[in-house]
Amino acid sequence: MTQKITPFLMFQKGDAEEAMTFYLSLFDDAKIVAISRYGAGESGKEGTVRHATFTLAGQEYMCIDSDVQHQFTFTPSMSLYVGCDTEEELQRLYTALSEGGQPLMPLDSYGFSTKFGWVNDRFGVSWQLNLP
Repeated sequence: MTQKITPFLMFQKGDAEEAMTFYLSLFDDAKIVAISRYGAGESGKEGTVRHATFTLAGQEYMCIDSDVQHQFTFTPSMSLYVGCDTEEELQRLYTALSEGGQPLMPLDSYGFSTKFGWVNDRFGVSWQLNLP
Protein backbone atom coordinates (compact mmCIF):
# COMPACT_ATOMS: atom_id res chain seq x y z
CA MET A 1 0.00 0.00 0.00
CA THR A 2 1.23 3.47 -0.88
CA GLN A 3 1.39 5.81 2.09
CA LYS A 4 -1.30 8.49 1.95
CA ILE A 5 -2.03 11.51 4.14
CA THR A 6 -5.66 12.61 4.47
CA PRO A 7 -6.92 15.65 6.42
CA PHE A 8 -9.24 14.42 9.21
CA LEU A 9 -11.89 16.70 10.76
CA MET A 10 -13.38 15.79 14.14
CA PHE A 11 -16.63 17.46 15.11
CA GLN A 12 -18.09 17.25 18.62
CA LYS A 13 -21.59 18.71 18.33
CA GLY A 14 -23.03 16.48 15.62
CA ASP A 15 -22.01 18.98 12.92
CA ALA A 16 -19.98 16.65 10.68
CA GLU A 17 -22.68 16.03 8.06
CA GLU A 18 -23.81 19.66 7.94
CA ALA A 19 -20.19 20.85 7.58
CA MET A 20 -19.42 18.23 4.93
CA THR A 21 -22.55 19.14 2.92
CA PHE A 22 -21.66 22.85 3.18
CA TYR A 23 -18.11 22.26 1.94
CA LEU A 24 -19.38 20.07 -0.92
CA SER A 25 -21.59 22.97 -2.06
CA LEU A 26 -18.58 25.32 -2.29
CA PHE A 27 -16.05 23.34 -4.31
CA ASP A 28 -15.92 21.64 -7.70
CA ASP A 29 -15.11 17.94 -8.01
CA ALA A 30 -16.70 17.42 -4.59
CA LYS A 31 -18.54 14.30 -3.49
CA ILE A 32 -19.22 11.99 -0.57
CA VAL A 33 -17.17 8.83 -1.09
CA ALA A 34 -18.49 6.88 1.91
CA ILE A 35 -20.48 7.56 5.06
CA SER A 36 -21.45 5.43 8.05
CA ARG A 37 -23.70 6.55 10.88
CA TYR A 38 -24.15 5.60 14.50
CA GLY A 39 -27.12 3.29 15.03
CA ALA A 40 -29.48 2.86 17.97
CA GLY A 41 -27.73 1.81 21.16
CA GLU A 42 -24.24 2.62 19.85
CA SER A 43 -21.77 4.96 21.54
CA GLY A 44 -22.56 7.97 19.33
CA LYS A 45 -25.85 9.81 18.91
CA GLU A 46 -28.03 7.82 16.52
CA GLY A 47 -27.84 9.10 12.94
CA THR A 48 -24.69 11.17 13.40
CA VAL A 49 -21.54 10.49 11.39
CA ARG A 50 -19.43 7.60 12.68
CA HIS A 51 -17.04 8.07 9.77
CA ALA A 52 -17.22 9.78 6.37
CA THR A 53 -14.86 10.22 3.47
CA PHE A 54 -15.43 13.01 0.98
CA THR A 55 -13.54 14.96 -1.67
CA LEU A 56 -13.19 18.69 -2.34
CA ALA A 57 -11.50 19.70 -5.59
CA GLY A 58 -10.29 16.11 -5.85
CA GLN A 59 -8.59 16.14 -2.40
CA GLU A 60 -9.82 13.45 -0.01
CA TYR A 61 -10.92 14.33 3.55
CA MET A 62 -12.35 12.33 6.42
CA CYS A 63 -14.67 13.48 9.19
CA ILE A 64 -16.47 12.14 12.25
CA ASP A 65 -18.86 13.20 14.97
CA SER A 66 -16.84 12.24 18.02
CA ASP A 67 -18.80 10.36 20.65
CA VAL A 68 -16.08 11.34 23.16
CA GLN A 69 -16.01 14.95 24.37
CA HIS A 70 -12.55 16.47 24.25
CA GLN A 71 -11.06 19.58 25.84
CA PHE A 72 -9.89 20.75 22.40
CA THR A 73 -11.39 21.69 19.08
CA PHE A 74 -10.18 23.20 15.80
CA THR A 75 -7.45 25.83 15.90
CA PRO A 76 -6.25 28.30 13.23
CA SER A 77 -2.75 26.86 13.72
CA MET A 78 -3.92 24.13 11.34
CA SER A 79 -5.81 25.45 8.33
CA LEU A 80 -6.99 24.44 4.89
CA TYR A 81 -5.22 26.52 2.23
CA VAL A 82 -7.14 27.21 -0.98
CA GLY A 83 -5.51 28.66 -4.09
CA CYS A 84 -8.24 30.47 -6.02
CA ASP A 85 -8.23 31.05 -9.78
CA THR A 86 -10.23 34.29 -9.82
CA GLU A 87 -11.09 37.17 -7.53
CA GLU A 88 -14.77 36.21 -7.87
CA GLU A 89 -14.04 32.70 -6.59
CA LEU A 90 -12.02 34.12 -3.69
CA GLN A 91 -14.80 36.54 -2.75
CA ARG A 92 -17.50 33.83 -3.00
CA LEU A 93 -15.59 31.42 -0.76
CA TYR A 94 -14.63 34.12 1.75
CA THR A 95 -18.23 35.33 2.02
CA ALA A 96 -19.68 31.83 2.40
CA LEU A 97 -17.09 30.61 4.89
CA SER A 98 -17.30 33.84 6.94
CA GLU A 99 -21.07 33.57 7.43
CA GLY A 100 -21.56 32.68 11.09
CA GLY A 101 -17.79 32.33 11.42
CA GLN A 102 -14.92 34.59 12.37
CA PRO A 103 -12.75 36.51 9.90
CA LEU A 104 -9.10 36.34 11.02
CA MET A 105 -7.61 38.40 8.17
CA PRO A 106 -9.98 40.40 5.95
CA LEU A 107 -9.61 40.12 2.19
CA ASP A 108 -6.73 42.40 1.22
CA SER A 109 -3.33 42.55 -0.41
CA TYR A 110 -0.73 41.68 2.22
CA GLY A 111 2.32 41.83 -0.05
CA PHE A 112 2.71 38.07 -0.50
CA SER A 113 -0.25 37.67 -2.87
CA THR A 114 -2.65 39.67 -5.02
CA LYS A 115 -5.46 39.12 -2.50
CA PHE A 116 -5.67 36.95 0.61
CA GLY A 117 -8.16 36.24 3.40
CA TRP A 118 -8.23 33.92 6.43
CA VAL A 119 -11.41 32.85 8.21
CA ASN A 120 -12.68 30.36 10.76
CA ASP A 121 -15.99 29.01 9.45
CA ARG A 122 -19.08 28.48 11.62
CA PHE A 123 -17.87 24.98 12.48
CA GLY A 124 -14.48 26.24 13.68
CA VAL A 125 -12.46 25.00 10.69
CA SER A 126 -9.82 27.51 9.57
CA TRP A 127 -9.42 28.43 5.88
CA GLN A 128 -6.72 30.47 4.14
CA LEU A 129 -7.91 31.76 0.77
CA ASN A 130 -5.35 33.06 -1.70
CA LEU A 131 -5.32 34.67 -5.12
CA PRO A 132 -1.72 34.34 -6.36
